[in-house]
Amino acid sequence: MNNLVAIVGRPNVGKSTLFNRLTETRDAIIDPTSGTTRDRKYGRTTWTGRQFTVIDTGGWITKSDDAFEAAIRLQVEVSIEEAALILFMVDVQTGVTDLDEDIARMLRKSGKPILMACNKVDTSAHDILASDFYRLGLDTNIHSISASNGYGTGELLDEMISLLPEELEEDEDRLPRFSVVGRPNVGKSTLINTLLGRERNIVTDIAGTTRDSVHTHFNMYGFDFELIDTAGLRRKKQIEDQLEFYSTVRTIRSIEQSDVCLLLIDAQTGMERQDQAIFWQVVNSYRGVVIVVNKWDLVEKTHKTMAEFEANIRERIQPFTDVPILFTSNLTKQRILKAFESALKVHENRGRKVSTSKLNDLLLPIIEHQPPPMYKGKMVRIKYVTQIPSQTPTFAFYCNLPQYVKDPYKRFLENHIRQAYDLSGVSVRLFFREK
Repeated sequence: MNNLVAIVGRPNVGKSTLFNRLTETRDAIIDPTSGTTRDRKYGRTTWTGRQFTVIDTGGWITKSDDAFEAAIRLQVEVSIEEAALILFMVDVQTGVTDLDEDIARMLRKSGKPILMACNKVDTSAHDILASDFYRLGLDTNIHSISASNGYGTGELLDEMISLLPEELEEDEDRLPRFSVVGRPNVGKSTLINTLLGRERNIVTDIAGTTRDSVHTHFNMYGFDFELIDTAGLRRKKQIEDQLEFYSTVRTIRSIEQSDVCLLLIDAQTGMERQDQAIFWQVVNSYRGVVIVVNKWDLVEKTHKTMAEFEANIRERIQPFTDVPILFTSNLTKQRILKAFESALKVHENRGRKVSTSKLNDLLLPIIEHQPPPMYKGKMVRIKYVTQIPSQTPTFAFYCNLPQYVKDPYKRFLENHIRQAYDLSGVSVRLFFREK
């Protein structure tokens, strides 16, 4: 399912400010200088229980010879092509410009659903001026917002959710989908070729050979699943051309289409910051994850090397450390099948169902013995817990003061659930609701 939303507009209309507000981060750099956002930023947004991915694009400029601005134009076009919904931002204080008209013409040709956000509406007088943008001829509602203070963003999000594709119930009869993800040139395609026993995917020493996602049905050795080889994810500043940016967008979509992702790490370099970024992209998409340390045959080892390497990885992925970690070699075929056995086990864990009676028998005595810490002199009383339907194990705790249950206690409860039920490699969500 495609749930990508691309924020587009001319420079300095507040796209990055809105991105930061929607994703509740400060990932996008904000600066009045035109062209500050040159590389795409991706972030997850949750609204009324629905999740989607937001792409912050650079400012659209035409009739410019600047190489960076030409690259931004190409990448904005790719974002529009891949997105399920386009959020077109304009500036009420500047009014309709020639660039706004150019973008509107491009968006009309895209055939994609479009929403218009008229930014910098800080007074009722500005609100009236927003209606001037209807002359751009786009068949869409205009939402008056202030990205800096949040005015109007709730109504904007409501309509965004209504225009995105409905979340489909997972078909339990379909084959499990596994994607192989990681930085460029860590051996993703070679891993799949080794598993299949044939040259299914092109392999070279050039990073980025795999530009698109490749789907393969694997049915051997007692396994039966769909395998997705993805293009390498690299740091945004290293995305130099349209094709590589396209690959990155497709990789993110592949993660969201998967049930379990096998994250490949190069044993010679260890887990780097970009590996961590990919790991959290998978976890925040609520997909299962298995970490595969590849090229293990190239590492000089002692009897402590594997344990030290694993401990280092778990330290870097805290607080979510309940993840299978395997050490493989494409060259010697060491533990290749074991990696996919682990992926199947994680897929099984991801679909685990626990009855309400068993959950309460397990957790209520623990909660009674060690209740949530008092907050502002008030005691939180958790009455019962139940699992609710979701794509990943999700549990609802009903209590009198849900807003006073803090993250350390949530992790305490999650750890007890993990200890009782095998949820290795799976994101667990806990919700606290008023009874």
